[in-house]
Amino acid sequence: MHNERKIGNELFYVGGNDRRIALFENVYPVPDGVTYNSYIIKDEKTALLDTVDSAIADRFLENVSSVLNGKKLDYIIVNHMEPDHAATLTRVIEKYPEATVVGNTKTLAFIKQFFDIDIDEHFFTVKEGDELSLGKHILTFVMAPLVHWPEVMVTYDKTDKVLFSADAFGTFGTLSGNLFSDEYEFGAKEKAEARRYYTNIVGKYGAQVSALLTKASKLDIDMICPLHGPVWRNNISEIVDLYKKWAAYEPEEKGVLIVYGSIYGNTENAAEIIAGKLADSGVKKIAVYDASKTDASYIVAEAFKYSHIIIACATYNNEPFTKVETLITELKEHNLSKRTVALVENGTWGPQANKKIAEVFSAMKDMTILESKVTVKSSLKQEQLAQIDALVAEVKASL
Repeated sequence: MHNERKIGNELFYVGGNDRRIALFENVYPVPDGVTYNSYIIKDEKTALLDTVDSAIADRFLENVSSVLNGKKLDYIIVNHMEPDHAATLTRVIEKYPEATVVGNTKTLAFIKQFFDIDIDEHFFTVKEGDELSLGKHILTFVMAPLVHWPEVMVTYDKTDKVLFSADAFGTFGTLSGNLFSDEYEFGAKEKAEARRYYTNIVGKYGAQVSALLTKASKLDIDMICPLHGPVWRNNISEIVDLYKKWAAYEPEEKGVLIVYGSIYGNTENAAEIIAGKLADSGVKKIAVYDASKTDASYIVAEAFKYSHIIIACATYNNEPFTKVETLITELKEHNLSKRTVALVENGTWGPQANKKIAEVFSAMKDMTILESKVTVKSSLKQEQLAQIDALVAEVKASL
């Protein structure tokens, strides 16, 4: 049974929820699932904007058929070729063989890489600023390379002022009936999932996102239709302002993220003592995570949120403890910058974590590593509290 939704004058939502998925891209936990969004403009000519993941293929095709209601599908616009948005492309082409596929030159190359189909005669190549008329609706195309694949583009409906934004402005999580972000409270949990989506999926490409935001600022936008999560309309500025900060790697808040990697609990104890002393000094915004228990995607998102990071790490096989080492690599690969970092290490006979973690952070852009460092040998002793106090004082002063 179809479940299409009308969201504009001639605009329909034909995507759906995937509540069964456990790992997005087989990497990131999505306990609340994810949506795969797709849209149809039904004008004199019809246009399908992106397809969906194969997980919801049957429902999606039912939705498309219901909206078209026997009308010809004229265009399939491919803003992004990643399989969660294009896996069903060939099924749509098979069902609507007269449709013209619209994309840029890189789109065409990727289609041929993913699928063994002869599409040249049914492909319409567009470039920056090109327009496509559906009748009343005039679509224009804006290239957005590396947001977050090289073929990505976004489509702007000049008539109804709608931006079809590909993976930009998306979030993790499914939708429970309400499709618009202003129809439910976009609270702390929803904001956290938007942040986690951005930082882990798109976060590496801040410069490219900033370039797209500059282009988008020149458009009169009343609605943003992303490929994941809710549709944005009355509160567009909320997500756009967040993207501006995230793309520029500016922290949202002055606060302290404490991450520890502890084997037998002694490094954890040092981290907890530091958290308590920071709180006693008047610091209000503190978040503490065990790198072994919390998936790195959540901690990466928190690192984008806070201005300061304290890493408390045991030495393991003469390297930083495995889970912390993974996290540090993730932060580097996502181009985190403009943060202040403090380091605490533990090692019974050969502590190495501070030195090796400092090397990674030093290679990252605009990172400040505080001079006060703590070295624990096996367990924290009373005489080392002076080192803890010095680190806390320097963190507080830098806030």
